Amino acid sequence: MSQLKSKNADLFPSFVSDFFNSDRFFTPGKWFDASIEEFMPAVNIKESDNKFSIELAVPGFKKEDFKINLSGDILNVNAEKKTESEDKNEKYTRKEYSYNAFSRSFSLPQVCNPDSIDAAYDNGILKIAVAKKAIESGQGKKMIEVK
Repeated sequence: MSQLKSKNADLFPSFVSDFFNSDRFFTPGKWFDASIEEFMPAVNIKESDNKFSIELAVPGFKKEDFKINLSGDILNVNAEKKTESEDKNEKYTRKEYSYNAFSRSFSLPQVCNPDSIDAAYDNGILKIAVAKKAIESGQGKKMIEVK
């Protein structure tokens, strides 16, 4: 008797899952929360003798979509893009919406010069250059007087 129950119990869930998964209306990525993905661009950070280079892969954006600010030693990069299209016909109306946004923050080291940060957007790559402070001889050393 227990074999019959387990066989029927296994049959029913697979039938239900097959039914709902075979219909394109119910596939994840169409209507359920599984389709909501957080966009996080890939980042490359390079260091040279005189600067740090931060590159973010963000295709499909325009340079006006980006907001970059410096708060203390935290460099914040935000972007938001909304698109909407409408297609009308005698028998139907279709609207499609698209929304992409992200926010990334980078903690800058003390050697960075906050007054010399440049950004450019070209071919889907946002490039941010953060210059390093010039180190002069004797700079960085401070004599402490003993009292």
